[in-house]
Amino acid sequence: MRRDDFEALNERMRERMAAGDKAAKTFVNPRNAAAGAVRQLDSGIARQRPLSFYAYGLGEVTSPDAGGPDFAAHWQVLQALKAWGFPVSDLVQPAQGASELIAFHAAVAAQRDSLPFDIDGVVYKVDSLELQRELGFVTREPRWAVAHKYPAQEQLTTVQAIDVQVGRTGKLTPVAKLAPVFVGGVTVTNATLHNELEARRKDVRVGDTVVVRRAGDVIPEVVSVLADKRVDGAPEFSMPTHCPVCDSAVVREEGEADHRCTGGLFCAAQRKQALLHFASRRAMDIEGLGEKLVEQLVDGNVVKALPDLYRMGFVALTALERMAAKSAQNLLDALEKSKQTTLARFLFALGIRHVGETTAKDLARHFGTLDAIMAASTDQLLQTPDVGPVVAESIHTFFQQPHNREVVEQLRAVGITWPEGEPAPAALLPLAGKTFVLTGTLPTLSRDEAKEMLEAAGAKVSGSVSKKTHYVVAGEEAGSKLDKARELGVAVIDEIEMRALLGDAA
Repeated sequence: MRRDDFEALNERMRERMAAGDKAAKTFVNPRNAAAGAVRQLDSGIARQRPLSFYAYGLGEVTSPDAGGPDFAAHWQVLQALKAWGFPVSDLVQPAQGASELIAFHAAVAAQRDSLPFDIDGVVYKVDSLELQRELGFVTREPRWAVAHKYPAQEQLTTVQAIDVQVGRTGKLTPVAKLAPVFVGGVTVTNATLHNELEARRKDVRVGDTVVVRRAGDVIPEVVSVLADKRVDGAPEFSMPTHCPVCDSAVVREEGEADHRCTGGLFCAAQRKQALLHFASRRAMDIEGLGEKLVEQLVDGNVVKALPDLYRMGFVALTALERMAAKSAQNLLDALEKSKQTTLARFLFALGIRHVGETTAKDLARHFGTLDAIMAASTDQLLQTPDVGPVVAESIHTFFQQPHNREVVEQLRAVGITWPEGEPAPAALLPLAGKTFVLTGTLPTLSRDEAKEMLEAAGAKVSGSVSKKTHYVVAGEEAGSKLDKARELGVAVIDEIEMRALLGDAA
């Protein structure tokens, strides 16, 4: 959207607002106004927005002759588009070598403020269309083009406070609360400081005068502090030792920059993430408990902690938006079914940092009971196969939090149970040290069921075939893994032979 069109649009909006039109509003900058117009589902509203465009490439071209226009270079395409009547930018030119590219970048920069539209950089493109095709794309980005940005616009403002926000995964992020300042077309009041190390590196303190810019013309950031304007005695920033949301302990693992709240099962900031993980297929497998329903349950204060899931009644569920009686009953049935689980699934469902499915199974096998795991010291946890110092410390810290232990006990109290037994060290299991790979569709077992059976016998189940693989279990429509096994001379067996191995092992 051109700058003059943007101003005219905002003037019309101000007139409508003065006339009492509550739907009218002014726009912050041309970029946002243009993006909003493009996303409009109502073509009538979009038509009222003064959008402009420059043609810069071709989709499909047809012409009377079979071959169509034959272009060898991007520059030729631009000249043809202009000849056909399409608007093409005048700020385009061929360039040879780095020096000409840099000169063009500088020349456009000199005109930037006087251009009729906003820009944040220039784009260099390989001219040869054959080379463009050869270079191809990476996801959505071409390998044959690159943007050369201009420095972000900067302004001065003051830091009024430094708040600490807690993300959905428990990460704590310090955020500078700024006196409002207009930067790069928007009014900025907040700027992330990323983590304590970054805040200390820049030495940002409350009351400081700071230079602010929008990184990439999008994300506000504090560039630097004007130390000579600092008020005497301004304290250095430090991360709180307890979560500002739930008061659980805050930890920073060795080698990491981020601080994290340890109250994953209790912290309100992490509630939605904790519920979604708890209900996921490889955890408690609660069918029907998806993201939209979790949003409703948490935002409506129906569920404040994991045990509340199992206390919900039929009436409370049917009161939710788009929750029919049948759907409500299906969810209640799924919750009831999920109460019968395994220790490994339950451990994984708790969302303990660094504890994935395999580690959860190793812990369940090594200790046998949940109480033993909860009571284990860091040194005892380190005796579990493949559990190192970072993972052991994470597990120990998690279960040392009273909030987390309380949630676990409440989950037990609502009826969640699993078989427990004596510890079974992996080295003593019958298929210990054997690596299996599953491929294709087995006659009677799902991939997950076969994997659980093999791991229960001490085997490792890998996703890829290598020389270290002992067996490939192949079903119908087995693909490249079967070919790889034959190529490497790895033993290939079917489900019956796998069950025989498991039977012999038992």
